[in-house]
Amino acid sequence: MQATRPTSSTWIAQAGYSLIELSVAILVALFLLAGVLTVVQNNGRAFRNENQIGQMQDGARLAMTMISDVIQIAGYFPDPTSNTATSMLTAVAPFAAGQAISGTYGAAAPGDTVAVRYSTASGDGILSCNGSANTTGGIKVYVNVFSVTGGQLVCAMNGTQYPLVAGIQKLSVLYGVKTNLAVDDNNADTYLRANEMTAANWGNVISVRFTLTFNNPLYVAAGQGQPQTLTFERVVDVMGRTGLKV
Repeated sequence: MQATRPTSSTWIAQAGYSLIELSVAILVALFLLAGVLTVVQNNGRAFRNENQIGQMQDGARLAMTMISDVIQIAGYFPDPTSNTATSMLTAVAPFAAGQAISGTYGAAAPGDTVAVRYSTASGDGILSCNGSANTTGGIKVYVNVFSVTGGQLVCAMNGTQYPLVAGIQKLSVLYGVKTNLAVDDNNADTYLRANEMTAANWGNVISVRFTLTFNNPLYVAAGQGQPQTLTFERVVDVMGRTGLKV
């Protein structure tokens, strides 16, 4: 019997990949895998950054709203037909009779404090900085003191401290008063720090400008594109103080 030899087509069918071809294929696969991993890592980093910024913005909105709401009702008292500011808000340090706003100044972090007081009737729904309302059955005076302690915005309501928002480095407060008496309105024309205020100024605060300095959650080091802190500022009119005189 004569032995048969494989044809050229049989040799081609039995031929495998060379070492060079396998190496090139592996390198291409590794390159594509590295690209996919880079995209996944970048997406994960972007998600974490957006989440951190979102949390900071939520905290800023909460802090600004709580301080604003309290300042807006500074000096409030129920039933003005039978009550007055001096009878409802008596002289208790650091407040003079009828005085609704006080504060202290600190140049360095954690900065200033601002104290706001008002009186409420039971069931009127006016809230203090801890979210509670008067349910005592009578009239109650609330004193709310905002400050930054241990990196948190804190409100002391009638002496009891309530932590509100974390990640805050400093609170700065300016008080709007009227110095130009020739203009017949109640608009603030000058903003002063607490250490610049006189007794007359404290009794005539028209508006309050406060600034909260937050730690930037994206900050890593100087020169890497992100500032170390971010600031949020708001001007709040005090109830019944601003606008035209009547």
